[in-house]
Amino acid sequence: MKLQSVIFCLVMIISSFTFAADKPIRVGMVTDVGGVNDQSFNQSAWEGLQKSKKELGIKASYQESKQDADYQSNLETLYDAGNDLIWGIGFKMADAVLKAAKQNPKQKYAIIDYSFGEKTPPNVMGVMFKAEEGAFLAGYIAAKMSKTNTIGFIGGMSVPIIHSFQYGYKAGAKQANKNIVVLEQYSESFTDAAKGKAIANQMISKNADVVFHAAGAVGDGVIEAAKEKNKMAVGVDRDQNYLAPKNVITSSMKRVDNAIFQVVTDLKKGIFKGGTTQNFGLKDGAVDIAPTTEKMIPLALLKDVDALKKKIADGKIKVPADEKAYAVFVKTIK
Repeated sequence: MKLQSVIFCLVMIISSFTFAADKPIRVGMVTDVGGVNDQSFNQSAWEGLQKSKKELGIKASYQESKQDADYQSNLETLYDAGNDLIWGIGFKMADAVLKAAKQNPKQKYAIIDYSFGEKTPPNVMGVMFKAEEGAFLAGYIAAKMSKTNTIGFIGGMSVPIIHSFQYGYKAGAKQANKNIVVLEQYSESFTDAAKGKAIANQMISKNADVVFHAAGAVGDGVIEAAKEKNKMAVGVDRDQNYLAPKNVITSSMKRVDNAIFQVVTDLKKGIFKGGTTQNFGLKDGAVDIAPTTEKMIPLALLKDVDALKKKIADGKIKVPADEKAYAVFVKTIK
């Protein structure tokens, strides 16, 4: 009788381990105010989780933020749902993620586009991108394709992550043509498409024939203006050529989807690099120009861009991500 009891207990223990092993990992994300269909980095993040669901068998979910005040409650909702990993999508969520991580020290969190540096909690992982590298390639293309010698940059908010797009783009443009004129303006929004359109139209009236945006849904208006005025546009984060197939000549892609998929893949293997910030760049396949670029620009220019990619990946070109580094870079251009 005792032997039967022991065997029964062993069977139950083994069964419980098997159940735990078969239990799918749950990963949730909280969007920034742009929403899950922003045609930009929130949408790319969700695509990364959908890929993880399809290829890794995880359970994926999201909570959509309509305003900044939603961040905390959305993080709590995903925590209550029993997610193994919770993502905050965007630097604006930094305070909310930090607060949630301190309240729930056993819960794993990750955040896109933000680093807590040396103060990163052990249950939080930051994910940053070398966005300046993709923007450099886009700027080079924009300057080479411009017929007016004037191009534009429209940023969402004046913050470091957008500065990296701005100065990378300008550096690439100057690399292509040191006399290029780059018009610059911030919309102070990531959602106001009408404002993006108005700024783009202003730039077009000042002779800009290529306009690049790093402004989330504001960029929908930028691309619309380029389409209406038959000018060229440069998309951001995702391949945005489909929004205006004849006008979006390239996009500075930030592969949030690839980074999220990589982190979730590691998580499934039992690896979570909490307390650190992971930086993804051109060399990692995390930033690049869009695949549709090859049908929008001349083959000779495409070959030049490929050569630049190699130099960046090899460290022979150090792309600036802020104003100070940009000033130094410009002095090196012959």
